[in-house]
Amino acid sequence: MEGGKVAVRDPALPRWYCQMCKHPFVISGADAYAERVSAAGSGSVLAASRMDQSFVLLPKHKAGYPPPRPRGAMNYPTPAAESHHGGRTMEESFVVLPSAAASMYRNDMSGEGQAGSSGNSSGGGAQPQTSNASFNASVNVLTRVFEIASAQTQVDQPLCLECMRVLSDEMEKQIEEVTKDIKEYESCLDRFEKEQRTSVSEEEFTFIVLFLFQVEEERKLEATIEQLERQNLEVKLQLEDYERKFKDLDELEQRFWHDFNNFKLRLTVHQEERDAVLAKIDVAGAQLTALKAANVLNEAFYICHDGDFGTINNFRLGRLPNVHVEWDEINAAWGQACLLLHTMAQYCQLNFTYRLIPMGSYACIADSKNTYELYGPVNLFWSTHFDKAMVYFLACLKEFADFANAKDRAARVAPGKCFTLPYLIENDKVEGFAITQSFNRPEKWTKALKFMLCNLKWSLYWLIGNTLFQPTSPVSSSLTIST
Repeated sequence: MEGGKVAVRDPALPRWYCQMCKHPFVISGADAYAERVSAAGSGSVLAASRMDQSFVLLPKHKAGYPPPRPRGAMNYPTPAAESHHGGRTMEESFVVLPSAAASMYRNDMSGEGQAGSSGNSSGGGAQPQTSNASFNASVNVLTRVFEIASAQTQVDQPLCLECMRVLSDEMEKQIEEVTKDIKEYESCLDRFEKEQRTSVSEEEFTFIVLFLFQVEEERKLEATIEQLERQNLEVKLQLEDYERKFKDLDELEQRFWHDFNNFKLRLTVHQEERDAVLAKIDVAGAQLTALKAANVLNEAFYICHDGDFGTINNFRLGRLPNVHVEWDEINAAWGQACLLLHTMAQYCQLNFTYRLIPMGSYACIADSKNTYELYGPVNLFWSTHFDKAMVYFLACLKEFADFANAKDRAARVAPGKCFTLPYLIENDKVEGFAITQSFNRPEKWTKALKFMLCNLKWSLYWLIGNTLFQPTSPVSSSLTIST
């Protein structure tokens, strides 16, 4: 602002960034700078102004000639960018330089001014080119001045007025602190000089030093002796304590080994008893497993075969011409078969058409009128009661098979898996062989009895697999029939 008027910024003037606050500003001088330059013949107005050598004003440049970008790391914005700092224009900013930088700037500007004068004298047609060269030279000089100022002051240049004031305040504080330190140092130095005037001689100083050293050493040795005596007393007390603890540990060790031997003996006895108990448990477990796998009916009525004979509990049932089986054995076999079928019917709560009467080797079967003996001996031609008893037994066995099949169908078992007898029973025949003895060959009668026992065993297995008679492991034995 000059005379109450706001100075208009020249858009051709170069702009710079403050190295502290990073705000852009324009380095410019007064409007009369050009007149001073033409009058003084120099780029600096220091000779014609009352400012200190630290301040350098830069001339305005004509519009239409964009300034070149400065060298180095200086930030040079485009002319279109507006620069504001603290809400006011920075066109009135100036650069703070040391005396050496200002001198260099004056010399450079003087040389450029002379060059411009010589250029102007060459002719009127080269005046714009000379003005542009002078502007570029001014920018280059400013760049060099800022570099020199940064090296001299150890502060990055350029700086705006506000940042310069802040930096100036900080430097004044540092100067005050340094001044205070200088005063303290000078006072200490004066005090030291006064003490030197009353100092002792070198021999006395050496004697005093040696005496003080000996006194200090003696004091340290006495302190060391006292410390060692205390440590010695502590070590003696610790030694006595350790001896007492050693005696206690010795007695404790003796008691420990005594108790250890007793415990070892008791442990050996206990291990032997434990091994014996474990062995008994293993035997009992094996027996329990075998008993769980066994079935009462299967064990009580063991059905198998002996060559051409079917057997139940090792009693053969049948007779061959070349193998004469006693009637006592045949009667015992029929008694076992009758008792098995009767037990199976009772467990299933099944009532047969005929009543089974198991009485050991003298089993019988009764209908609604008569009772028929299921034992011999009988005559080959007069065996009516014996034949009817065997036919009735076969009918009861077929009724049990039908009952088992109905149970499977009611339980929705697959049709192919429902219970069926392996050998078909039709009236008095098993798989086509008559079970009667009258007018029948012994070989066919024996085979019919063998098939009948096989059907009885299949019925027994169905009962074991579908009732509480089921064992924990499946029964694997079977009766093999050869035709």
